[in-house]
Amino acid sequence: MKLWVFVLCLLAVCGSVHAKTVIWQPAAGHTQIPLWPGTVPNAQPMPGPETEMLRMEQLIAGKPWLAVTNVTRPTMTVYSPKGKNTGAAVVVFPGGGFQVLAIDLEGTEICDWLTSRGITCVLLKYRVPSAPDDWKCKCYPDGADAVSVSALQDAQRTIRLVRLHAAKWHINPRKIGVIGFSAGGYLVAETSADFDRTSYTPVDAADKESDRPDFALAIYPGHLIAGHYTAHHYGVPVGALNPHLHFTGKTPPTFVLQAEDAITDPVSESLVYYAALAKAGVPAELHIYAKGGHAFGLRRTKFPITGWPDLAEAWLRTIGVVQN
Repeated sequence: MKLWVFVLCLLAVCGSVHAKTVIWQPAAGHTQIPLWPGTVPNAQPMPGPETEMLRMEQLIAGKPWLAVTNVTRPTMTVYSPKGKNTGAAVVVFPGGGFQVLAIDLEGTEICDWLTSRGITCVLLKYRVPSAPDDWKCKCYPDGADAVSVSALQDAQRTIRLVRLHAAKWHINPRKIGVIGFSAGGYLVAETSADFDRTSYTPVDAADKESDRPDFALAIYPGHLIAGHYTAHHYGVPVGALNPHLHFTGKTPPTFVLQAEDAITDPVSESLVYYAALAKAGVPAELHIYAKGGHAFGLRRTKFPITGWPDLAEAWLRTIGVVQN
């Protein structure tokens, strides 16, 4: 036992400082599909080539997680449902503070869950690092509540591509939703608020499709409240809803979940989010738990919040996305 602890600690030290220069690949049988046929819009310099790093210094439910960064060529990977196909599809936005992507914890593991429930899963590998993060200073120079640009472009494009290929992939084009974690939860809010307002110049037939999600799930979302910088420039109170987000009665039904003891993205993120949805008349469901922290994905811990997938599945049945 002592030897295993020593090895784990050694791996943690090595894993936290060394990254492999490699383009992340999905498991055998799945192919990454480029989002853009040519040059990506709003292309930005990166600190280096794409890398992946097994992060050992912060174990989740006793396991490491895989971080992907320096993504310049965004892709999506389609995972077909197992067993009966419900016709529903969900685009997954992993978190990582717009610095990295937690590609397994909040990506492939989410797809395993969704496909086991008969739902097509589309995993988005969006561009990182990207705004609001600035890798040059390792900070958020305009505040953590600034609008994302590259990531939102990739998210909107993915939803449109899924809708374009709905028949080919056996998807109901009126049952295409999104789920995101942490920074990915902010992308959920953005795509729910800014649909049909293209953030890039259309490039092909896919961009004639609507990018409105039909339903949305935000799990411990972040970047949703106005900090001092944005509050000053937009004339809103500190802690109010990020002024870049504008919810209306057309915003899709939304499921929100967070732990009250979360520090990275405090519970106020979800509370402000839910209040704005309710004010706009959007059907929404909010779940707040006392304990659970941040960035747990689907991994089981001792806290009741890790039973959230059952709540999400019940909600999907309630809004008619899947049948009982």
